[in-house]
Amino acid sequence: MPAIELRGLDHVVLRVAEVDRALAFYCGVLGCIEERRIEELGLIQLRAGVSLIDLVAIDSPLGRAGGGAVENEARNVDHFALELASFDEGAIRKQLEAHGIESGNARRRYGAKGFGLSIYLNDPDGNTVELKGPPSTDPETSSDFGSSTDSGKVQ
Repeated sequence: MPAIELRGLDHVVLRVAEVDRALAFYCGVLGCIEERRIEELGLIQLRAGVSLIDLVAIDSPLGRAGGGAVENEARNVDHFALELASFDEGAIRKQLEAHGIESGNARRRYGAKGFGLSIYLNDPDGNTVELKGPPSTDPETSSDFGSSTDSGKVQ
């Protein structure tokens, strides 16, 4: 079995100028359901089938970490997460290093299926990709404050 076996898209994080307008579109038009909010970060997580769409206000603490308002030179998508079948950090790092790819620290983060370990890396165009492991079954960590987003940077 390969060290990185993809299962699907876990979540996508969108930086938005107007949260109410984005909620009206994603919930009112597309039928997403608001799952949770972390007001301190400016993060709203919407259920989209088995995945999540995270909305981050550009004027929130998390949104400001991504730069200015969406324009030609500013990012709208913070990162996207790919769901992994398993999370063997050593094997994943070995595979990435074999291709000359640096990655951030493994941390427990929240995603579409709950809390689990993940790491960030950048694709060749500078897009941030999160490799998201399976959800944890440990009740001590499953109620952690963690967010599916950090800063969208490899850490």
